[in-house]
Amino acid sequence: MMIRPATVSDAERIAALWNDMIRDSLATFTTEEKTVSATRQLIQERSDAFWVIDEEGDCDLGFVTYGPFRAGPGYAATVEHTIILGPSAQGRGYGRQLMTHAVAAAAAQGHHVMVAGISSANPAAVAFHRALGFRQTGHMPEVGRKAGQWLDLILMQKTLQAP
Repeated sequence: MMIRPATVSDAERIAALWNDMIRDSLATFTTEEKTVSATRQLIQERSDAFWVIDEEGDCDLGFVTYGPFRAGPGYAATVEHTIILGPSAQGRGYGRQLMTHAVAAAAAQGHHVMVAGISSANPAAVAFHRALGFRQTGHMPEVGRKAGQWLDLILMQKTLQAP
């Protein structure tokens, strides 16, 4: 297993992983699936902030990416990440490795804070981030709606240390 930068040739598999999560879970509030074209564009835009797990040429295991937290120059040092693991990658330490890689890269790029926006329907993600040193800094009740349910947004963040 290795972590490598995502390439546009990975877009179809990345979009499939993302869309499985969008369709089959409450981990994200969106219901709009990712197109392969939009995923390619995101990979190109985030060429220094998008990685996949590659195991013998298979990148269906998972990915991590980060981008701006909010618009405006005052937020330039803060990023928000997305991490998605396929079912066969869960419980194997791959998520921890991806996040460790992304946190180190973001710090090296001069970012100061990494934010996680987590659905309250995903307590495992809260525990995962807590174990990685993220702390809960916000809880927004019933700001999301999906599958006929009101969902809370849990905000967690980690202050990054420059190398």
